[in-house]
Amino acid sequence: MNGIMIQGTASHVGKSLSCAAICRLLADEGVNVAPFKSQNMSNRTVLVKDGLEISAAQAAQAEAARTEALPEMNPIVLKPSDDRNADVILRGRPFARMGGMEYRERFFEEGMRAIRESLGFLEGHYEAVVIEGAGSPAEVNLNDRELVNMRIARAADVPVLLVADIERGGVFASIIGTLELLAETDRDRVKGLIINKFRGDARLFEDGMEFLEKRTGIPVLGVIPVMDGHGIAEEDSLGEQAGRPAGPDYDGWAGHFRKHVDWPVIRRLIGLSEEPAFGKAPS
Repeated sequence: MNGIMIQGTASHVGKSLSCAAICRLLADEGVNVAPFKSQNMSNRTVLVKDGLEISAAQAAQAEAARTEALPEMNPIVLKPSDDRNADVILRGRPFARMGGMEYRERFFEEGMRAIRESLGFLEGHYEAVVIEGAGSPAEVNLNDRELVNMRIARAADVPVLLVADIERGGVFASIIGTLELLAETDRDRVKGLIINKFRGDARLFEDGMEFLEKRTGIPVLGVIPVMDGHGIAEEDSLGEQAGRPAGPDYDGWAGHFRKHVDWPVIRRLIGLSEEPAFGKAPS
């Protein structure tokens, strides 16, 4: 399929916001684009078509993409009921309450079936799909049965951008460590790095970019300064983002994102090699 996957070095590094920006930029260029997240752990859900339930983050990304939010965009939602159990929402409907080990052992095949069917639906109805990962792809204790990171990139056969949050500190270790813990075939799928939440003069990071590119062999495709007040929903149950009185500022955030990344390269990675024939890019 034509698409791209945004993975991160950790939770809350900017995966969902990157997806929202890419969705809005493509929509403004006239591309029929859909967001996708195979599995989202969140108590922040919304009702979409036919009263089905998906994560608020994927609904926001659909809004950014100027398209209707559908259950195929988020086939699995885990709504934590306590620190050990979660209510599983499958294809928008309640499925079961499970603990982590039961979910791993009992649900994997059912979950992958729903994910593959949802990806097939989106590929058949949209020109491009923007896929969001969860947490980190380097959770080595979970990777044999994970349902949300590199297994999904392989299933969709899309390139990956790896996002890191420089505001947290340790950005070099988090990027290099994540890549080192990936299988070689998965590491080869990572085609670009994005440094998010930068504060100060980006020229001060030029040596850092050079170091990362030399050490990893992967280009840094963007250094994105912090932008507050966009009002766009965060990715999962731990994130809180107060909405602006006027609603989410998708255009402002997308324009900010585009200004600080190599958008033509990202567009080509998605499989859209031709320049848009119409539409506008936010300023």
